[in-house]
Amino acid sequence: MSDAADANDSAGDDAKTERERIRERKRRELEARLDDGDALDGGAGTETGDGGGSATPNEPIHVNGTEELQRAVDDHDVVLVDCYADWCGPCQMMEPTVEALAAETDAAVAKVDVDANQAVAQQLGARSIPTLVLYADGEAVDRFVGAQDRATLEAAIDEHAA
Repeated sequence: MSDAADANDSAGDDAKTERERIRERKRRELEARLDDGDALDGGAGTETGDGGGSATPNEPIHVNGTEELQRAVDDHDVVLVDCYADWCGPCQMMEPTVEALAAETDAAVAKVDVDANQAVAQQLGARSIPTLVLYADGEAVDRFVGAQDRATLEAAIDEHAA
């Protein structure tokens, strides 16, 4: 039993180290933007950088319509789309995880309220909620239905963010 606990501690340490690495990289990117004279207010996280995709926003992007979804997918290398509803208990449980993924990973996180955006939900094939769809380089590469743990989502993002 102690071996399993040690393995869990090791995995937790690895995840913590990875988060620290991502935070440090984002801090350096922010400092570089400040040094270049880029404004941080208004369009923070939505400007196109030299790397092809936009800087990753630190907060979820609320998508209202298929055009906004397409723009988010086109503007960012990796996008995690969260199809949710305000009345959905598992969606509410996922909210802190989704916000943390937006703040701490290389993925942009787009949120789609399935009640307000039924056409987008249908386009994404969200028949149950929560449904999370991971896009990499404009293509859907992974789908998760139901509440997911943070480690699973982080691993999928890291796999496609490299």
